[in-house]
Amino acid sequence: MHLVLEDRRHDLGSRALVMGILNHTPDSFFDAGATFALDALLVRAEQLVTEGADLLDVGGVKAGPGPEVGEDEELDRVVPTIAALRARLEIPLSVDTWRASVAAEAYAAGASMGNDISGFADPGYLPAAARAGAAVVATHIRLPPRVPDPDPRYEDLVGEVATFLADRAGRAVAAGIPPEKVVVDAGLDLGKTPAQSLELLRASGRLAGLGHPLLLSASNKRFLGELLDLPVDRRGDASLAALALGVSLGCRIVRVHDVAAARQACDVLAAVLEAR
Repeated sequence: MHLVLEDRRHDLGSRALVMGILNHTPDSFFDAGATFALDALLVRAEQLVTEGADLLDVGGVKAGPGPEVGEDEELDRVVPTIAALRARLEIPLSVDTWRASVAAEAYAAGASMGNDISGFADPGYLPAAARAGAAVVATHIRLPPRVPDPDPRYEDLVGEVATFLADRAGRAVAAGIPPEKVVVDAGLDLGKTPAQSLELLRASGRLAGLGHPLLLSASNKRFLGELLDLPVDRRGDASLAALALGVSLGCRIVRVHDVAAARQACDVLAAVLEAR
């Protein structure tokens, strides 16, 4: 399996890519605005690259409920950030947005991937990515982003998520995006109970079998906190355990806060997988 980002073709047969998270938001569940100031975000970005990130994911609106962030405000948060990072760093950049307008401007500023947790709800999203030659991430979610989903129910959780992701990946290819630029993500915690997120993590092998790189976004998430009764700042070890299981089952991009630890874990797992 391969993933093409910019002009590089990544062999994901045994090696997982590490995606470092950059929150240009004042209310992130994890850092509570620690990198909202651009200078702080740029320092953090350089740290993540030094620690071994393969790409960086920049978001201007948190996924969960919170104060409304309009299109203009999201553009102001994201586009100058992407441009500043592109001027300083030689690393692929992803934009974490569900708005086609924001994605298009981010591509023009230097992003090469669109990470959309809405499952391409905006009809302009895929055409914008195709025009820019960008990769995309198709994520499963039940309701629109930022809408509370306190009681999600499924008849066949894994089957429904797999069908959704296959459909969205097919839409991306039909829109003109090459298959090697389409990534899928089960959307842990997005319209899932902790037990449902664990079930989907366990089913990573089946989801990886859809034929597109599978992204794992489990870092410090709610399902880990509820499983072990841990506050968000004490979920690091649990996050690494989830990462190790996911990569061993076929996840090939891991979206993380702690890049240094994830890089070591992925390198060890790659060595083990190559030893087979």
